[in-house]
Parts: sequence; C-alpha cells; structure tokens
Amino acid sequence: MTDVPQQPQSDSIGDRSDGRIYVYTDAITLAVDVALATGRPLLVSGPTGTGKSSLARNAALQRGWRYYEKTITSLTQARDLLWEIDHLRRLNDAHAQRIDPDFTTYTRPGVLWWAMNRDTAKTQAEVYGSAARDPNIGAEHERAVVLLDEIDKADPDVPNNLLVPLGSFHFLIDESGRTVTLDPKNQPLIIITTNGERELPAAFLRRCVELHIPPADDKRLLDIAEEHFETPRADLSATLDVIKNAKPDGFAEDALPSPAEFIDTIRAIATLTSESQKKIAELIVWKQSQSAKVV
Repeated sequence: MTDVPQQPQSDSIGDRSDGRIYVYTDAITLAVDVALATGRPLLVSGPTGTGKSSLARNAALQRGWRYYEKTITSLTQARDLLWEIDHLRRLNDAHAQRIDPDFTTYTRPGVLWWAMNRDTAKTQAEVYGSAARDPNIGAEHERAVVLLDEIDKADPDVPNNLLVPLGSFHFLIDESGRTVTLDPKNQPLIIITTNGERELPAAFLRRCVELHIPPADDKRLLDIAEEHFETPRADLSATLDVIKNAKPDGFAEDALPSPAEFIDTIRAIATLTSESQKKIAELIVWKQSQSAKVV
C-alpha cells in the first residue's frame, strides 16, 4: 500500500481540462514556435491521452489569445469550419414568403472565420442575428488559437478542401460570392490533432508543421503528475509502481498508462481511500478491451 496522493490542484475531471496545466518538452515548444513563425498549421499526432488537444488550450492561455475549438466528426464538412448556411431558417422564410434572396442573411461564421478576421465575422454575425455570437472561450485578444480536433475522423475531402483556407488564409463563400481574407496583423495559430485512424492527403501534410507526441515514459508521467498534484514525487512514483504491478497478463511488458490515465488513477486513489489501489488501476488503465496495448 502506498501513501495516498493529495487532492489535485485543478478541479477539472475527465477530459474537461481548463488548459492551465501543461508540461512542455523541447520538441513541443519548438513545434509551436515553428508553426507561429511559418504561419502553418501544427498537426499533432500521438496516442490517446498524451495531451494533443490540451496543447491548444494551453497555448492560448499562455499568450492570452482568443481560443476556438471544433471537434471533427464523420459528418463535418470543410465549409462548416468556415461558414454555415442556415437552410432551415431560409426554408421557413420561404414558406412565410419573406425569403431574402441575399444569402448573407442566412450565413453564420465558423471558427476559422472568427480566428482569421474577427471584424468581418462580427459584422456578419450581426446580420445573421444573436445565434451567431462569437464562440471564443479564451481571452479577449486580437489573435487567436484554433483547435481542430480529430481531423482523421472526417471524410478525406475535408483536409483537401481546407488547403487554400489554411495555406493562403482566404476563402470564398459559394452562396454569396464573398471572399473572406485574413487580417494580416492577426494571424492565428491553428492546431490540428489526429489519432492516425485515417491517412491524410499528402498535399495537406505538406502544408503542416508536424509534431508527434510519443507515449510518456516514467519521467514524463511523474513530471506531469507533479504539476497536477501537491504530492511528493516519491509518492507519485510509488503510485506508478502500483499501476505497473497491477498489470495483468496480455499487456506488453513495457506498457505504461497514458498521462490522462495516470492522472485519473491518482485522483481516484486520493478520493476512494478505502478501495484497493490495484483494483482502481485495473479499472482505469488495464482494461481488457486494450489487452494488446503496446507502448
């Protein structure tokens, strides 16, 4: 039995990270700097739970920039990230015989429009109405960070259709013929994540700065845990040993928890003090559905 870790410094649980805590490596810092210097999107890959998505939120917090995020699904189209046409509203107006032939009335700015040119997005939102308010969940700043999460979930046409907007920072709204261009003083940092579930087009990859976050080793796991918990490193190391010793047959010999799993295990042990730490580790880390887990 190890000493019980103290409660975390942050109140966030599960994947609901506020982004305040992030442990950078030299490689991560350099990749962000290169993306900013070149104006290219940063494509972040790596196993689940290694901090791909939370990097974007922390990058915005560190700089005091606005922050936008969009989780990509199989239904997402490239234009959804740029603008959306409210077809239902337009249909209702047509039935009521008050349809506006100008599509501008029915155009809602997407996250990339807000990040690229906030002034024109704000003007368009005023035309559309209150439902098109700025989705920024960061600070008030001229520049922005955008997270496009899990691009590999999208249809292959999505990254191809983003080549011009992400490469040249302008796009044409098909319905109205209007062109939106980047405010050149306020270039955003765009961070795109992938779990590698689908191969991305070569032309898209060429336009990105690529960062791979590898599985965390013991040192990185402990470094991350120290930032989350006011607990001596020796106690955190002992908890990691409990997790390792709880590993059942069927897992790779060198398999380790992801940073997210390690944080969850420490939090559960700190909360459920009367429960078996080994059982907690089995429930969180050593799931039978992942028995072929390899680090």
